[in-house]
Amino acid sequence: MTRPWTDYGLVDSGHGRKLERYGPWRVVRPEPQCWWAPSLDEAVWSQANAIFDSTDDDDAGRWRRGELSPPDAWTLSWREVRFNARLTPFRHLAFFPEQAANWEWLDASVREFRSAEGRAPRILNLFGYTGVASLVCASAGADVTHIDASKKAIGYARDNAGLSDLSNAPIRWICEDARRYVQRELKRGSLYDGIILDPPKYGRGPDGDVWRLFEDVAELASSCAALLSENAAFLLLNAYAARISGLSLAHLLAQELKGRSGLIDWGELALAEETAERGIGLSFFARWRQSAP
Repeated sequence: MTRPWTDYGLVDSGHGRKLERYGPWRVVRPEPQCWWAPSLDEAVWSQANAIFDSTDDDDAGRWRRGELSPPDAWTLSWREVRFNARLTPFRHLAFFPEQAANWEWLDASVREFRSAEGRAPRILNLFGYTGVASLVCASAGADVTHIDASKKAIGYARDNAGLSDLSNAPIRWICEDARRYVQRELKRGSLYDGIILDPPKYGRGPDGDVWRLFEDVAELASSCAALLSENAAFLLLNAYAARISGLSLAHLLAQELKGRSGLIDWGELALAEETAERGIGLSFFARWRQSAP
């Protein structure tokens, strides 16, 4: 369960919506699974600075801005990492706050590896988007290769590195299809000490390569397992899809990592409300780690 932190909080939820705090701004976004009633009065919700209205079932829509509305981008922090929030046309704000539970796990994994091995781990972040996970790893002392098929996302990630004073950190920013990059790395004999695999349900690479989660994730997970070094620290697999589960992802990792020691934990990433005893489940994960956290 991801708990609120200084720059983010799930203020309230209910009636198919969630009210969130992103720094000084409050936004309302659809969340169909919130069947319960909100805890706060509608007057509180109506004072949000931006409200997202969906136009279809694929997260597309438009933002309605309040009298006081957020700028095009504003800076938030998680621990030492700083990054921009943005009102995107696809409901989210250019990062996924529930991932803070994974960021904490990654930070601990990198620091533990450095302590045990006496060197910086080589980390591969596939489908890295705007780079928060990459920056968390770099801030903890890792050498990172960040892969995403979107030039715009890579640009935002570089901006976030600058905000975090990590512009000169050992991060390679590569705009490429994740599967193509992994296949080339296998041919080169490259190895990584940790891999983050956070694919979308559907996507299209810069050269028209189509990604479909249910058809493609098993093969890519197998390839990622083959890229792990002998003393690798971790492999993190996360997925946003209604027809998937943490248990199924854990079974996949167990198959591909057979013969390696370590621990696989799995579950659901969820956001906890600031004041109520409620949470919203948003994605599923399975995580292998060489040694227990």
